[in-house]
Amino acid sequence: MNLALWSSPISETISPQWLRIWYHLPKSGCTCQGVDGSTGHGGWVRQRQPNATSGQGSKLERLLSHPLYNIRLPEIAPHERLLEKEELLGYYKKKVTRWERQQKLYVEAAAASNISLPGQPVTFDTNASWLKFHLGINRYALYSSDDRSIDMLLQDMRSASVIGADYTQDEKALKGACDCSQVVKPSGHHLKLALKLQDFGKAMFKPMRQERHEETPEDFFYFVDFQRHNAEIASFHLDRVLDFRRVPPVVGRLINISREILYATHNDDLRSVFFTSPANNTCFFAKCLYVCKTEYAVCGHPDLLEGSMSAYLPGLSIAPRISIPSPWIRSYTFTGREEWEVNPSYCDTIKRLYPYSSGNRLLNIIDMAIFDFLTGNMDRHHYEIFTKFGDEGFLLHLDNARGFGRHSHDEMSILAPLIQCCIIKRSTLLRLRLLARPEYRLSDVMRDSLGRDPLKPILTEPHLQALDRRLEHVLRTVVRCVKRLGEAQVVVTDFVEASMGATEREWEKTRSQTQRRKDG
Repeated sequence: MNLALWSSPISETISPQWLRIWYHLPKSGCTCQGVDGSTGHGGWVRQRQPNATSGQGSKLERLLSHPLYNIRLPEIAPHERLLEKEELLGYYKKKVTRWERQQKLYVEAAAASNISLPGQPVTFDTNASWLKFHLGINRYALYSSDDRSIDMLLQDMRSASVIGADYTQDEKALKGACDCSQVVKPSGHHLKLALKLQDFGKAMFKPMRQERHEETPEDFFYFVDFQRHNAEIASFHLDRVLDFRRVPPVVGRLINISREILYATHNDDLRSVFFTSPANNTCFFAKCLYVCKTEYAVCGHPDLLEGSMSAYLPGLSIAPRISIPSPWIRSYTFTGREEWEVNPSYCDTIKRLYPYSSGNRLLNIIDMAIFDFLTGNMDRHHYEIFTKFGDEGFLLHLDNARGFGRHSHDEMSILAPLIQCCIIKRSTLLRLRLLARPEYRLSDVMRDSLGRDPLKPILTEPHLQALDRRLEHVLRTVVRCVKRLGEAQVVVTDFVEASMGATEREWEKTRSQTQRRKDG
């Protein structure tokens, strides 16, 4: 068995010629434009372009100058974009008009009761970063690697004025009612809120519930674990470093919960859960019967509270999504076990079922499992996709707040899809191997990336070191699969439907020539 893929250096394995073959690019390359009309690379990913082997710049900058992170895809066709600009702008202009009308009625009602309210004007800008983010979503990812609007969006979410606060839609659907007989409670521990920004952008705020140095107790079940704001932030950065681009942008922010939540909300239920603690700190708790107690509250110091700000995706009425149970869903009971936990051949059954029997869906599930294993997130019970892109659309990696709970433990069961199915995308594998090399070490790259967040440090050193250790587990798992089944059965070239089409044969020819030159 030829293991050149495993033994040869990355630079030899992925020549520019092969990169063009892999993504069906012409020899002259591609001069595609980004969403913002730029042809260069800007923002987080392209601020500097040091030579990948020169030792100049940070490890993050060297990583992002590597050929694997500079693949230029062909121009995205209109039908491959999630939304059309005119349609999106028309949709949000109607929402802005409705918001302003509701604000006027609210102010008039307050004035009738001799209550003076500060004005909260909306500045709706058709070039707002959040609108550019929505327009940049396509069938391959939430944003392109050179989309400069993402850094602008992170900046806006950390600094823009908050003009409205409310419960999220799923919290509203519960109407404060929770079934305490259920092991898995539908709400309460989350304490997540929807914040409206002055440019009419929207972000989900998850407050700090746990100190960074604290580990989840080993006796905790995964479904009652805390939701950590820093896990949301770190997961976004990891997703970006892996070049998946399936996690909506997230940034840390200090929120004044009196001014930016209590005084900004029009929801009486939300206002009713605020109180002042004996230490004279402003606090609030979830409107849910089983946690309607002050001991479950979060508190500011005295009003400032740090949390994560996650960019909202386009509304479901204009960009429908569906939520699908994961084939590797866990048992959300104290004693139950799912079939995949007891049947080593479980994947053989999954491979025969729609939509996992063809296309990229199963490969995307394995990408997600690798991502969750690196973060330690055991709570991936569902995944979501945009309905417009059908079966070939990417999976959204949402709700990552239960990651990074235990740095001292590697939960191998999260890797079950990879272990049982023994397949992986070639692009994913090459990036993972790159991140295992000392000059691009994952923990170092993540430390650099997370250092750009205003709430730094986001992860403690033990959590960063755990990323390197878990990455080694993933690569060893793939090596075992290759030894057992052969590379051709395990490593799958992206976007190629046939198991051995013309593109795959050309790649094998290129790789064999590279190996012969190395041996000669």
